[in-house]
Amino acid sequence: MNFMKIAIGLTFPGTLQDESIICYLCKNFNINLNIIEASFSMAAGWSILTIEGEEAEIKRTNSYLAEKGVKVQQIQIEKK
Repeated sequence: MNFMKIAIGLTFPGTLQDESIICYLCKNFNINLNIIEASFSMAAGWSILTIEGEEAEIKRTNSYLAEKGVKVQQIQIEKK
């Protein structure tokens, strides 16, 4: 079991403005998510999140975001 906590920055293209990406993460992945800061407009959006969970589940989360066209930047990683 590799439990970890990461801080990530996300950049959303405007084409995703009608999709509930962060809500989907909470409902479909076994993670704890906290929104630290965020800003969204019709053209684009960004957020800074902390995510806690098993390393494999966090990798699945990152893969989903990449598939949707969300840019992911890892800010900090803390393994527990």
